[in-house]
This record gives sequence, C-alpha cells and structure tokens, in this order.
Amino acid sequence: MSVSNQRSVRVTWQGHGLRFEGGGTQPETPSIVVDGDGEKGPSPMITLLLAAAGCSGADVVLILQKMRVTLTALRIDVTGTRRDTEPRRYTAVRFRFELAGEGLDMAKAERAVGLSIEKYCSVVASFAPDIAVEHEVVLV
Repeated sequence: MSVSNQRSVRVTWQGHGLRFEGGGTQPETPSIVVDGDGEKGPSPMITLLLAAAGCSGADVVLILQKMRVTLTALRIDVTGTRRDTEPRRYTAVRFRFELAGEGLDMAKAERAVGLSIEKYCSVVASFAPDIAVEHEVVLV
C-alpha cells in the first residue's frame, strides 16, 4: 500500500471524562472533539454516522453536478440501529436524502444516491458486510 493511500489521525484525551480532541495529522487539518459521553461533542458512534452522511453527501453533490443538475438543497438523515449486547455495533443503517434542484427529477436523484451508497462512498464501503444499509430519496 502506498503512503498516498494512507490516512492518519491523532486524538488526545482531554484529561476528564471520555473526551478526546483530534483530527488529521497534517497541521492544516481542523480538529474536532469526540466525546464518549456525548456531552461536549458527538460520540464515536454518532461520528461514524456523520462520516457516512458527509461522504455520501459529497458523492451525491458531485454526481448531480456531472448530470448538470443545479442542486439547491440537500439534507441527509442517517439512523443507525445498534445491538443490545457488546460490542454495541451497528446492525443496520438507514439514510434519508431530501433533495431539491433545477433539472432534478426522481430518476436522477435515485441514480446519484444509489451510486454513492452502493459504489462510491468509502465510509459505507468500510462498514461490516452484514450491516443492512437502506436508503430513501425524497424530492422537496
């Protein structure tokens, strides 16, 4: 594996609770707070859903641009269902994409979302293969 294919992060415990601050190891990378208690920042499991939403959203924007759609709104809700026992990992993840734009129809929206979720989103592709991933597309 080449170095260009590697990504690195560093988190540092903030000295109390389950709070960590971190980001990419490059100096210009902004940092975030990840809080295992969910008080001062998103928890690690919420951060994973945020990463999936951000990744798929970026794909959808780029795909629709290539389709010559002028996107005017995009909202993504992601819900994860976790196991009751340890490890309390996700067993299912459901995306709801709400989109609006000039030149946008349901066929283009479904195509863009489907390509992201099923082919391009590296975060979703990194999920365990037994996680059920579903999506819904709504034009607003």
